[in-house]
Amino acid sequence: MRKHNNYNATIFNSTQDIILIIDDLEYNTEREHLIIPEYGRHMQKMINYAKTLETKEERNKVAKGIIAVMGNMQPHLRDVPDFQHKLWDQLFIMANFELDVDSPYEKPTKELLEERPQPLKYPQNFPKYRFYGNNIKTMIDVANTWEEGELKEALTFTIANHMKKCFLNWNKDTVEDDVIYKHLYELSDGKINLKNSDEDLTDATSLMRSKNKFSSNNNTKKTHHKKSTNNRQRKRY
Repeated sequence: MRKHNNYNATIFNSTQDIILIIDDLEYNTEREHLIIPEYGRHMQKMINYAKTLETKEERNKVAKGIIAVMGNMQPHLRDVPDFQHKLWDQLFIMANFELDVDSPYEKPTKELLEERPQPLKYPQNFPKYRFYGNNIKTMIDVANTWEEGELKEALTFTIANHMKKCFLNWNKDTVEDDVIYKHLYELSDGKINLKNSDEDLTDATSLMRSKNKFSSNNNTKKTHHKKSTNNRQRKRY
């Protein structure tokens, strides 16, 4: 009976221990938000501990130790310029800018971190024929500034051939030269007129063949790379 009672008491004590352990469990939803999750929760706790120290001498000592640990966690970045400066900035950011320590670099501010960058100015040309792209319109504008002659004529036909190639990328069938000449006339505001020209543009078949040749070369390289990768995984006895 004593053995049986002792056994029941052991089970009861183990159950109490399990209940205590379950009560002490922490869920991520209840934990403190990690400002830089890459360093983990223990690093965040170390920084929070440094904020509670009373003297600045103790805080400086602990802060240098934290910086050393942070550097060890990213050994591949030690040769990067201003690596130490980056670590100190991250230290202040993770401390929510509430850590009063002496830094060898200028301390960042919360206002600077939260400052939003200026919006980029994207080109908003809204061309009529979008499949040609904005660069074609720029090339046409440059051609309009050239004096009449052989150079301008060569540039004009180069632009027309490139327009034909862009058109074939959008429409896989074919396109007549008259259509390209008409679009070039419209995009140049009537300053470049090849409608009555006797010279033909590059044949559509040739343009598509050069494109297919380039794509087939890329596929061959990719296939060769895959084969070599499979050979590495083969067991050798």
